[in-house]
Amino acid sequence: MHFKVDIQADVKKVYNTMLDKDTFIQWTSVFNPSSDMVGNWEKGSRILFTGINDDGEKEGTIGIVKTNIVNEYVSIEYIGLIDGDREVTNGPEIKDWVGARENYSFEQKGEITTVAVDVDVTEDMLRYFSQTYAKALEKLKTICEL
Repeated sequence: MHFKVDIQADVKKVYNTMLDKDTFIQWTSVFNPSSDMVGNWEKGSRILFTGINDDGEKEGTIGIVKTNIVNEYVSIEYIGLIDGDREVTNGPEIKDWVGARENYSFEQKGEITTVAVDVDVTEDMLRYFSQTYAKALEKLKTICEL
């Protein structure tokens, strides 16, 4: 899936706002109000994106930062899922997630920075992401333009 938003802010501010933990959990709260991130954005780093589900259990994804070109491009490859206290990195329940990518591109023209997101999603997540990702990027835009 592909999403795009134009933000009236400098690319450095947009990049930092999108990835800084404090503001990352703000814009990603659209996906899950308890959104959290553990790890860092350095190339090769392991990063966890978590939240609490409706049953009160922790869930989320495990990724590896494949590329991080500051103020230009970030790519994450997913290698597993979080299920409660378990990290699931093999088996049938994650076959559709392993190798999936989420890519963020940043481009500044004048006073506008365009953020483009390309994300691989499973069939069962298509509707959810099509309804939610644009809202999350609008929240990022609001935070950046404050």
